[in-house]
Amino acid sequence: MKKKLILSAAVLSIATLTLFAQAPPPPPASANESGNGPVGNGAPIEGGLAIALVMVAGFGTWKLLKAFQKKRISG
Repeated sequence: MKKKLILSAAVLSIATLTLFAQAPPPPPASANESGNGPVGNGAPIEGGLAIALVMVAGFGTWKLLKAFQKKRISG
């Protein structure tokens, strides 16, 4: 019974979140022309790339420490 209640609550919350979704932005004025601008309308990726690299390094460090704790790697 508890599983059904949790599943129902999850489905209901996801269904209601779609009501708050935003409409897609309008297309550019000249949709048929290929502009000389950057791809993706100039969206910066520098900050996201740095965050992703830090997260990957942290995850690798965590996995390495776990391996040392389990004596899989002797050092």
